[in-house]
Amino acid sequence: MKILVSETISEKGVKKLIAEGFAVDVNTKLSWEELLKVIPGYDAIIVRSVTKINEEFYQHAAKLKVVGRAGNGVDNIDMEGATKRGIIVVNTPDSNVVSAAEHSIGLLLASCRNIPKAHARLQKRVWDRANLKGVELLDKTVGIVGLGRIGSLVATRLKAFGMHVIAYDPYISEARFKKFGVERKEQLLDLVREADFITVHTPKTEETMGMIGKAEFKAAKKGLRVVNCARGGIINEEALEEALKEGIVASAGIDVLVAEPNPTSPLLDFENVVITPHLGADTVEAQDNVGITVAEEVISALRGEMVPNAVNLPTIQSQDLEVIKPYLQLGEIMGKTYYQLEKEAVEKVEIIYNGEVAQLETSMISLAVLKGLFEPVVKEKVNYVNASLIAQNMGVVVAEGKESSVDNYLTLLRVRIFAKNKTFSISGTVFGKGEIRIVELNGYEMDVKPNTHMLFVENEDKPGIVGQIGTLLGVSRVNIAEMQLGRTSVNQRALMVLAVDSEVSKETLQFIGGVEGVYKVRFVQS
Repeated sequence: MKILVSETISEKGVKKLIAEGFAVDVNTKLSWEELLKVIPGYDAIIVRSVTKINEEFYQHAAKLKVVGRAGNGVDNIDMEGATKRGIIVVNTPDSNVVSAAEHSIGLLLASCRNIPKAHARLQKRVWDRANLKGVELLDKTVGIVGLGRIGSLVATRLKAFGMHVIAYDPYISEARFKKFGVERKEQLLDLVREADFITVHTPKTEETMGMIGKAEFKAAKKGLRVVNCARGGIINEEALEEALKEGIVASAGIDVLVAEPNPTSPLLDFENVVITPHLGADTVEAQDNVGITVAEEVISALRGEMVPNAVNLPTIQSQDLEVIKPYLQLGEIMGKTYYQLEKEAVEKVEIIYNGEVAQLETSMISLAVLKGLFEPVVKEKVNYVNASLIAQNMGVVVAEGKESSVDNYLTLLRVRIFAKNKTFSISGTVFGKGEIRIVELNGYEMDVKPNTHMLFVENEDKPGIVGQIGTLLGVSRVNIAEMQLGRTSVNQRALMVLAVDSEVSKETLQFIGGVEGVYKVRFVQS
């Protein structure tokens, strides 16, 4: 089989591919038109972040079986198009984490000790220490935004400097904070108010873009020092520019820009800002690791073996797929429901199989639950291969149990999710030829067929509320497909679950939440 390497990877990675008997072409200067012309002859392609793997590309890549992304993100790869065609996408999320963590600390030290400015003076043969006085890290407080793989490495290293480490990450369990000896902050502003230094290590999402902006800098101590080695724009560049001018921020270390690779940022004009051109992963070791890892994954995928970092491939044998498929779908929907209804970080997931389902190979169903649970809040694409590892990295304990019998159902899947201050429960079953149902949610009994768009309303159990909600949805031109009511006599509350034909706007949700007797309303997509 033939492999095209269209962007530079380490020579060790290329040699690995050749040693395993594959025909390898390294051509990093192909134009888009040339790439489309040659790609029909290849079984796999290895890219970095520049080559666009889009619908037009797929239409020409008739033989393609694997896309290898030498790096972490897959922003340049059309995942839906790959999955639809059965093309496996692999990446290397752990290969450069040490380099990124070390570069973050390097920028922090360089900026707070004025190293580039001092070096520039001496290059001009000027020995002048005026206005170069720095600050020590010892006994200072560093706030880490994002305690994932890189953030936790930064925390460990900065603790060795004698720093007090605090962190904000709403999707990481308490256990992980304790593991690294880091003080948890429930709100970002609480971290900003206390920190002498802030470094960000979050993925680029709608939630994180601009998460440190004018309001955060307004709340910060004067003399704050910041570092961004994650993604351009997580620290708002205009807000940072203003904070530098006002003296709120004393120095900054920046490796990523919004407009990169175009050097047009206003931050380039400040002497107290150290900027590098996205060098976080650019070390000999990291590039060797990336090259070798992506080569190994492409080889495994082409040979039909299990791939640890397959981004879009459920690892199920074809002969078992039809039997287990409805349970995988049910488990994923049940897991996906949690973070759409709740916001507390998960500490433990308990999955119990009752009845006939307990006789199946349940490990894959458990992974489906985890896949659904973490997809809304994790940077990388979650799949059946990496779901368990993601749970481990986030400090989430996963427990599985089986019981041979169950009341009222032939088969029942129960999931309990434990957070710091609450327990969330959801149960589901499979009827007949793969018909899935949600039959319990937080103690409310029901019989709900999952829908793409669903509305969950918890309310006082009294007349009139159903009618008001139906009217508000009608005014908003949202059609109700199905409705189920569950209630409990314990606290006189009811749960209304509505399957609707379209998304419900934030304004409509606010109107529904304002109805007298409504305690909670959430829109859920599965």
